[in-house]
Amino acid sequence: MNTNEEKKALVKQRYSELALNSDALKSGCCCGTSPATPSKKVFTIMSEDYSGLKGYEADADLGVGCGLPTEYAGIKDGNTVLDLGSGAGNDCFIARAEVGEKGKVIGIDFSPQMIEKARKNATKRGYINVEFIEGDIENMPLPDNSIDVVVSNCVLNLLPEKDKIFKEIYRVLKKGGHFCVSDVVLNGVFPKEFTDNASMYAGCIASAIQKDDYLGEIEKANFSNIKIERTKTVVIPDEVLLEHLDESTIEKYKRGNVGIYSITVTGVKS
Repeated sequence: MNTNEEKKALVKQRYSELALNSDALKSGCCCGTSPATPSKKVFTIMSEDYSGLKGYEADADLGVGCGLPTEYAGIKDGNTVLDLGSGAGNDCFIARAEVGEKGKVIGIDFSPQMIEKARKNATKRGYINVEFIEGDIENMPLPDNSIDVVVSNCVLNLLPEKDKIFKEIYRVLKKGGHFCVSDVVLNGVFPKEFTDNASMYAGCIASAIQKDDYLGEIEKANFSNIKIERTKTVVIPDEVLLEHLDESTIEKYKRGNVGIYSITVTGVKS
């Protein structure tokens, strides 16, 4: 798992498996499509409770986010909203409740299984102003200056080329448009054995970069009014560490005292 393409392929595989197995996982089964598939615990240790939000659809919530970006996104009636890494459609359906019938919500995901699941969820509810597109968020199949608000929930840290992602967000936003993303960042460095672990990478943990570097990529993409709206400390339960790492690696990780945080960040295209 050394190249960027290998990392993206790993993430795509694991989240496709999650989509295929989500019904079984919701019923309490932690089995996947192969012995190497991690239990759902590694994906859900940072999840938030969406159930009280308008537009919430339980079967679209796979519990794999790390924040509530729509809460801080300032979405208005009639907006066109883009959700990066839209999964089964959870954040898209929350956003749809805010844009109203005159607005539009677009979800992009590179997992065909997730796109299929999201489209089924939208069709089942008769939503005609929610669209799901299969595509790479490092190279979005969308025109320039076409989006009012971009949201994303615990997705951007999974992809290796953050510089490309934020430049793409800037490109598709209209002038005066803005983004709100929830993501995982670090203060400190994981041991190599930790970052090389496939399950920890796909679970949004080992893939995270330093907080200052993350914010620096946003600045380099020319956004203004960059603001951290919310910070939450992430604690990895011992049961998750023991499931995926050997004792030596766990000891190195704990000795390093790495700070792991979920941040919700906003920025404006001036």
